[in-house]
Amino acid sequence: MTMHSYIVPQHLDDPELIGFWTLDEFLGLIVPFAWGILSQHILIGLMMSVLAWWGLRKLKAGRAVSWIVHTAYWHLPGAFIGLKATPPSHLRIMAG
Repeated sequence: MTMHSYIVPQHLDDPELIGFWTLDEFLGLIVPFAWGILSQHILIGLMMSVLAWWGLRKLKAGRAVSWIVHTAYWHLPGAFIGLKATPPSHLRIMAG
């Protein structure tokens, strides 16, 4: 009888990368830098892009970007869908 060796994938749920960055970090780098180029403030855009990248890295801290979206939904209700307060959980489907 022979022993079978199985290979278990180690990186099945890793996010897609663009270079060294995830998509949200890449957009955090590119959008302020592009603004800096278009407004002729390249150094300010470069500093803002590094700050946005660093801020996203610290905010995520090993979690998925969906954690940021869910937290913003519950703690900033008026910022996204114009609600004055967070709806009760049983009315969550009706709110959006």
